[in-house]
Amino acid sequence: MQLTQHFTLEELIKSQTGERRGIDNVPGAAELDCLKELCERVLEPIREHYGPVHINSGYRGQALNKAVGGAVTSQHCMGQAADIEVPGVANGDLAKWIAENLDFDQVILECYRKGQPNSGWVHVSYKVYGNRKATLTATVVGGRMIYNPGLNT
Repeated sequence: MQLTQHFTLEELIKSQTGERRGIDNVPGAAELDCLKELCERVLEPIREHYGPVHINSGYRGQALNKAVGGAVTSQHCMGQAADIEVPGVANGDLAKWIAENLDFDQVILECYRKGQPNSGWVHVSYKVYGNRKATLTATVVGGRMIYNPGLNT
């Protein structure tokens, strides 16, 4: 199913963990609507600016979210978030461009290591109403993800 010109439902629900464990990861109508908005408002403009966008993780139903150790309140479960990368673009640069050019709820530069431009990924979320425009950097410290304000590139 085509969600927008360049993004399909299949690429936004694909999960190797889900496939290995036989987890059904099909969104409901409300989550599908949110995925369409995310694609239209965030992913399509990124693609228009940079070219193809790689989706590392998009929609995650509750069972899949639990299997991958996601937060109980994850916006992935509502179809509002995707973890992305753009081939050939430093993840820090991608996060900054999103923050400076698009409407969004959160942009989180996750597992990024200074001096390693391809490390980590960018988590971006979008809500139809009430976007916080929050920017965060998430790093693993002592086996736990720690979130700090701003994009620490």
